[in-house]
Amino acid sequence: MELALLLVSMAAVVLAATAVSDRLHVPAPLLLIVVGAAASYVPEVPTIHLESEVVLLGLLPPLLYAAAIQTSLVDFNANRGSILRLSVVLVVITSLVVGAVVQWLVPGIGWAAAIAIGAVVAPPDAVAATAVARRIGLPRRVVTILEGESLLNDATALVALRTAIAALSGGVALTEIGVDFVRAAGGGLVIGVAFFLLVAWLRKRVTDPLMDTAISFLTPFAAFVAAEEIHASGVISVVVAGLLLGHKAPIIQTAQSRITERITWRTVAFVLENTVFLLIGLQLDWILADVADSTLSSARIALVCVATLVTVIVVRMAWVFATLLFRRLGTDPVPAAWTFLIGWAGMRGVVTLAAAFVIPDDAPHREVLLLVAFTTVAGTLFLQGLTLPLLTRLLKVPSPDPAEDALSRAALLQSAADAGFARLEELEYDDHHGVAAQIRARLDQRTFAAWEQLSTAIDEETPSELYARIRGEMIEAERAKVLMVRSKGKVPSDVVSQVLGMLDIEESMLDAGTEARAGVRTGTLAFTAGRQCDDLREHPAVETVADPACQTCLADGTRWVSLRQCLECGHVGCCDSSVGKHATGHFHETLHPVMQSAEPEESWRWCYVHNLTG
Repeated sequence: MELALLLVSMAAVVLAATAVSDRLHVPAPLLLIVVGAAASYVPEVPTIHLESEVVLLGLLPPLLYAAAIQTSLVDFNANRGSILRLSVVLVVITSLVVGAVVQWLVPGIGWAAAIAIGAVVAPPDAVAATAVARRIGLPRRVVTILEGESLLNDATALVALRTAIAALSGGVALTEIGVDFVRAAGGGLVIGVAFFLLVAWLRKRVTDPLMDTAISFLTPFAAFVAAEEIHASGVISVVVAGLLLGHKAPIIQTAQSRITERITWRTVAFVLENTVFLLIGLQLDWILADVADSTLSSARIALVCVATLVTVIVVRMAWVFATLLFRRLGTDPVPAAWTFLIGWAGMRGVVTLAAAFVIPDDAPHREVLLLVAFTTVAGTLFLQGLTLPLLTRLLKVPSPDPAEDALSRAALLQSAADAGFARLEELEYDDHHGVAAQIRARLDQRTFAAWEQLSTAIDEETPSELYARIRGEMIEAERAKVLMVRSKGKVPSDVVSQVLGMLDIEESMLDAGTEARAGVRTGTLAFTAGRQCDDLREHPAVETVADPACQTCLADGTRWVSLRQCLECGHVGCCDSSVGKHATGHFHETLHPVMQSAEPEESWRWCYVHNLTG
């Protein structure tokens, strides 16, 4: 019962602290560490020793898998050079440099123990860096590099730690180190691919969302254990399996299974990520108590802790600038300000603390090494985690632009809709009930809603917003009626649940549409990504007419939502969300290929011929 009470209390503290952190505008990981450290000194709170097996086998696999299935394999591959330099080479260099510093400051500790603690503090944490990075809105490329690094660096650090521990117990040959790295990386890769193939095969045959999600729960643990059994890297196997399964999910899973798995893993990751930082803080009391019995002086211990913290920060900054600032990634180099943030976002986390407990009990000054690990975790989280938002603002690093995202989303949906319409034309069917017209209307409504999410018609409801509001009120009335019928007990509960589920899915789609438009800024909006067609090249963006108006709408007495200007003749017409759709009508009449948004501070263009945004 005491264990159950402890677990329930920890869950409640995690939820409460996370909610408070949003109000205080403080990253939840930092607040949870403070709460945990303070709670460790409360007499009624039992002492919790964070066992390495609990973290490495119980927490690390699901956390890595949850991050991997949400990571874009395309973006990961585009930045693989930077990711590998950070997750492999930098970890090895940090381990050696920290080892040299500890060996120098703690005479008699030995190179094996010194390098062991270097390997422990070398890898930044998968949870800490991305939690802070996403919260403050760092550029997607920065987040991709940090995510990719944190997915793989634990494998390098654990192999280095295992080698150092082997040296502590009797020595290890240089050739064995190389073989160990090859076995860890190659074996982990093979096991990861094997589990991907197995799970993909199963998912093509399992359509039940509950069974599919249960398989996904088993996957990270099974892949991790299988790899470790052959002395390969369980971290790499989990990451490889997660990346591939996430990339292939739209092909091998049903839509309902993808929705269920996505929500489930987001919940699991939320609980585990925040619990991890509470556990870190709860270790402070007993670690300090053990250090009090050390033969080293307090000044020497403090010096070692501070020197290690400074070393991991300096080494990372030096390496990042040496390899990222002056190295062009294709034709798109990483800007200097982004490079600085990548270096500064090297926060350590629970893996560092858990790996420290792997160091044998008879290692020289083990209690000091544990404090070094704790200091590095807390120091990087507070020093770098608290200053990262400020530095982002000072360096004027832009966050992802919601308006550009809205434009890209609308263009992509338009292309998808065009492909759907093309397939509709190819199909052979007898449509005696006007089904094709209904399909076209529904698809048009979805596509028009995406275009309306651009920051146009700010002072009034767009058609899609009006639709969402009216339909939302109707769904509430429908739900109330279903609940009233349920209360009478005359309809089977399974049927009631199915109907309520259908209403929930439709309502969630309405929420997604309105939330996508919320937060879109009203600054200058231009589309700079994507491929260009000849028509877009021949019709560059221009200064649109002042005070534009759709003359046809004025003549008809109708209203427009947004305005578009033809770049061939200058004609201004209303968008497809408007009643008249006069801009598209102008294209069909004249075949003038490119139009441009005539809305204030928008310069994006659309090619009707090739369905491309420019």
